[in-house]
Amino acid sequence: MSMKQIEETIVGAGAGITKDDNVHAALAARADILAMTEEAHDASLTPAEPGGLSHAERAALAVRIVRLSGEGGLAGHYETLMRHAGCDDATAALADPASDGGGNGRRAALLAYIDRVSVSPRDATAADIVQLQAAGIEDADIVRLSELVAFLSYQIRLVAGLKLIKAAS
Repeated sequence: MSMKQIEETIVGAGAGITKDDNVHAALAARADILAMTEEAHDASLTPAEPGGLSHAERAALAVRIVRLSGEGGLAGHYETLMRHAGCDDATAALADPASDGGGNGRRAALLAYIDRVSVSPRDATAADIVQLQAAGIEDADIVRLSELVAFLSYQIRLVAGLKLIKAAS
C-alpha cells in the first residue's frame, strides 16, 4: 500500500488522515493492517455468498450502526455503499436509527439485535438470538450478522483512535 493509498482507505478517509498528518507515516509502517481491514470490510459487507443478508441490508445496517455510534466519519462511505447495493425504500429504512422495521417481523428482529449489540453489548443475551430465530433468521445468518457487528465495532474504534492520535500530534 503506497503512502497515497492510506488516505483512500475507508479507515484513513473516515479518520480524515492526509499525507501531511504525523499519523500517516505510522499507518504506512503498518499498511498490512489497513489492507487486512479493507479485506475484512469486503468480507463483511460484500461477500461473494451473502446468504440471507443481502449486500443492501448489510450496508443499511452498517449505516445504522455507524449512526448509533456517533462516528460520522464513516457514515458517508456506508451510505454510498448502500446506494450502490440498490436499496429499496424498505431496506434503506433500516439505516434510520428511529426505524423499528415498519411492521415487518424479520426487520424488527434485525434492528432490535443491531441496536442492542451496538449500543449496549453487555445487555445482549441468548434471548436476543432466540428472537432472531423466531423471526425466521437462519443460524448462519445470525453468525453473519454478528460478524458484521464485530467488524463495524472494530472499524469504528480504529477510526476513533486514529482521530485521537491525529488530534494529539
